[in-house]
Amino acid sequence: MATGHDIAMGLREAYQLMHRQTNSFLASFGLTADQFVLLALLTEQDGITQQELTQRAWSDPNTIRAMLVRMERNGFLVREKHPTDGRARKVILKQKGRQAYTELSEEIRPLQDVLVSPFPLGDAEILITYLDRISEAMRQWEHGHPSMKKNTAM
Repeated sequence: MATGHDIAMGLREAYQLMHRQTNSFLASFGLTADQFVLLALLTEQDGITQQELTQRAWSDPNTIRAMLVRMERNGFLVREKHPTDGRARKVILKQKGRQAYTELSEEIRPLQDVLVSPFPLGDAEILITYLDRISEAMRQWEHGHPSMKKNTAM
């Protein structure tokens, strides 16, 4: 019978393999898998704050900031002061970033297709539902567990 440990280790292995292979694939384009995620998120909703981007990317503020600085230096995006919050910075995708995402989305599709290849038609949606259930269960545990309250200041 599968345990929580088995699920955690299976998720970790699958994620690490996917992340390593995506990094390897994107290296020739001068991007990392995490930077590609930021491009994708900004394509979905441009002009969001760094804090919103951090939350949507499930990362920490220092990592996101470092990636954004590098991507800004490479001409993919620009960070501007937020119009109503002087402490916040708004992240805006430049044409170069939008074009890179569009082109790379096509280039990376075969690698993404590997993720659904083990599943019969429709079963990938079931997997996504299960992953969502795991995420929701972990969120509920996090919010209800006293030791986690002090560690979730994101």
